Amino acid sequence: MTLQKKYGIEELISLTKKDMGLVNDLIIQRTISNTDMIPKVSQYLISSGGKRLRPMLTIASSKLCGCKNNYYIPLAAGVEFMHTATLLHDDVVDDSEMRRGKIAARMLWGNEASVLVGDYLLGEAFKMMVEAQSIKALEVLSNAATVIAEGEVMQLVYSNHLSITPEMYFQIINYKTAKLFSAASEIGAIISDSSKETAEILRDFGSYLGIAFQLSDDALDYTSTIDNIGKDIGDDFFEGKVTYPIIYSYKKSNKEEKKLWERLINKKNKNANDFQSALELIDKKKGFEKTLAEAKKYGEKALNCLENFEKSEMKSALEEAVYFSYTRDS
Repeated sequence: MTLQKKYGIEELISLTKKDMGLVNDLIIQRTISNTDMIPKVSQYLISSGGKRLRPMLTIASSKLCGCKNNYYIPLAAGVEFMHTATLLHDDVVDDSEMRRGKIAARMLWGNEASVLVGDYLLGEAFKMMVEAQSIKALEVLSNAATVIAEGEVMQLVYSNHLSITPEMYFQIINYKTAKLFSAASEIGAIISDSSKETAEILRDFGSYLGIAFQLSDDALDYTSTIDNIGKDIGDDFFEGKVTYPIIYSYKKSNKEEKKLWERLINKKNKNANDFQSALELIDKKKGFEKTLAEAKKYGEKALNCLENFEKSEMKSALEEAVYFSYTRDS
């Protein structure tokens, strides 16, 4: 029997380790405040793990473009602050109890603290963007912040709505998730004074990679374990999020199956039996296979973007990260 290669981001971590050390130092420095709660809440979440892929993408794309300055350090830290702020806000909106395998910050300090510390981190993120002395990079990231928020609102509007189309769902995840991947990658080219065409290629690369990651998350929310994904299994289902596995399975369901889906989704207090029913319905319609096939399709689009760059260790590491995006189990 031939074992499938297990992909990861270890190569990317190794190649960006030195710069990520500088980013982490800056992150710690910029969470220091006279208000004790700010460093407690922000450092609790930041230090709890996570792949840190978004700031690594800023570093990697800068290196890929032969950047001659170190402005990508504050930009990468700003990207991580933006991401952390959205996580703090998301956990409040979703009433989440777990984040990255730990108790969510809102469960320890309350919703108010999570929202306000998230706002503080967004403010610090924009200050660091300004320090990078690039109006274009600031424009890309500020636009991303607006689009991400719009995506979150769109997701809220369609919560518990089985009427959501695949097209609308892809728009939501493009806004909510892929936009920061895209911006993180694009600003690496911008800060390196690369051509507009190169910046656009890396923008598209990040977008495709982000969509692949989100689709994998959609499947993993049903099929993984809490130890692997760092949050409660079935969170999306219990929070009323109609993600791609459900969208596809509902579309393929007969009349009776659709009625069962409607009962499950509209039920206010969903339980473990409801989750199991949803799991069986998705599996029956091959919803997980379809979701991962879509993730692979977007991953291949990301790989096509990288073909525009010469062979290098960093290019190889990014290719490995793309494969990881649609084959991962965490």
